[in-house]
Amino acid sequence: MTDTTKAPKPPAHLTAETCRFWEGLVSEYALEPHHLRTLEAACQSWDRYRQAVEILRKEGLTFSDRLGNVRARPEVKIEVDARTAYLRAMRELGLDHVANPEAPRPPARA
Repeated sequence: MTDTTKAPKPPAHLTAETCRFWEGLVSEYALEPHHLRTLEAACQSWDRYRQAVEILRKEGLTFSDRLGNVRARPEVKIEVDARTAYLRAMRELGLDHVANPEAPRPPARA
């Protein structure tokens, strides 16, 4: 994508916060279509992570099942999985890899 190309809009299903994140990245980096798919996966994972965090904030980490046993809420696993997926997708994009500037990554916009 060149500087004269209009930056792609974020997918409509993302939260407003995550749309702003998307817009910031696509204005700073020249992302190819495969990068945009990875970014979309990262953004979806972030939104899912935030949903799980909000539920855990309201409901707590555990619940009692019908037998009275204390169990971890399903959102605990969702939170961990979504955070891991977000971090992996962002690492795959390699946008902040400074140690090896020769590493492949989308070029920064001029």
